[in-house]
Amino acid sequence: MKVEQSVIEALKEIVGQSNVLTQQAELENYGHDEIPSLHFPPEAVVKPATADEVSRIMKLASARKFSVTPRGAGTGLSGGSVAVEGGIVLSLERFNKILEIDQDNMMAVVEPGVITGQLQKAAAALGLFYPVDPASLDSCSIGGNFAENSGGPQAAKYGITRHYVTGMEAVLPDGEIIRYGGKLVKNVTGYDLLNIILGSEGTLAIATKLILKLIPLPKYRIDLLVPFSGFEAAADTVTKIFQSRITPVVLEFMDKAGVKSCEAFLGKKLPFSDAEAQLIVGLDGNSEELLDEESQQVGELCLEAGAEDILVADTQFAKDNLWEARRELLETLKAISRQVEVEDVVVPRAKIPQMIRATVEISRQSGFPIVNWGHAGDGNIHVAILRKEISDQKWEAELEGVIEQVFSKALELGGTITGEHGIGCLKRKQLPMAVGPAELALMRKIKAAFDPDGILNPGKMF
Repeated sequence: MKVEQSVIEALKEIVGQSNVLTQQAELENYGHDEIPSLHFPPEAVVKPATADEVSRIMKLASARKFSVTPRGAGTGLSGGSVAVEGGIVLSLERFNKILEIDQDNMMAVVEPGVITGQLQKAAAALGLFYPVDPASLDSCSIGGNFAENSGGPQAAKYGITRHYVTGMEAVLPDGEIIRYGGKLVKNVTGYDLLNIILGSEGTLAIATKLILKLIPLPKYRIDLLVPFSGFEAAADTVTKIFQSRITPVVLEFMDKAGVKSCEAFLGKKLPFSDAEAQLIVGLDGNSEELLDEESQQVGELCLEAGAEDILVADTQFAKDNLWEARRELLETLKAISRQVEVEDVVVPRAKIPQMIRATVEISRQSGFPIVNWGHAGDGNIHVAILRKEISDQKWEAELEGVIEQVFSKALELGGTITGEHGIGCLKRKQLPMAVGPAELALMRKIKAAFDPDGILNPGKMF
């Protein structure tokens, strides 16, 4: 239903005139996320600052039956925060306060608009650690991480968002404010509403406050950059590292095409850029002596498995240089290709070489350039399909088929179609490839129970 002027006036009464945007130029930035091909400017953007304001907005939406798309920092990669069916975007950018860092209980209470990297820095200043670190940690928000159940490189050792959220305040589609959990390590009181809403991509409720577990900040960190002549040897090394009872903070991989692209984009020679595969192995701990022993052991395992060399980074300057290509890769690909389609399939760790071989063959047969990188520690592979010089006709006619070939191979290998980017509006057609009819029907029932009118983030997931 179109957002009428009377609704706009009612929204201004709730949040103030300056916090309701309706001019076309103002709406443009809220019409896309990090996928440039998605462009759906909303009819209005509303910027509340309290749970009560969010509640009143949702009560109005429920009564007038207009769509509401929640939005954090807009750094998503699946179209989850884009108003594909019109209505308003409810931006949480003014919910930007770290309300408390409780050192005694090692918990943080934050609003959803807090930038992830800012929370990490605030915790670190007190000797505490919030380990969830998406690649966009300096620009993505905690609320977006909550909506997508985000991970990142450090998931190999420390897990993902789900492992750190212990409580929430949230607003339901009908405007009801609910609270669940707290500064608790254990909680089995009734159905786990927290973990039903967490990862639901803003389709069930809007989080307005989150309680997050913190852990002690490790004192020391060493990173290793390890080149290999092929992905089989790199994957074999990953298995051997875990079998040695060493749990790395990170285990990242990049292929040669990705490193070479970064090298050209940055205009500088990068370490081991001619290697077919690279691993970044990060280790941390509280004993410098033990960390040195573990890094020595990992180095020996790598060389035994066929590593060509090892670069050790134990200073911040060396670590920044080591991580430069990995951190800049997505921006590099967007700079060298007029369109980039990024998928994030997941397979069992030992199946990574088979998945990489499959994408290379899909690329060869289809003519679509593909670059692979990702989290070797948890089997999460980012498959970037580049448009480059591909014609409009070929891109539009064949891209979906190429994506489905990638998904089919991941499923064949015992994996699934997304590990951290979510379904959003980009993968909703492919969701039935990965989820059976009974499971899909149950998901729809959950959505209907929370949002019978379908007004909250419509056009996503299903």
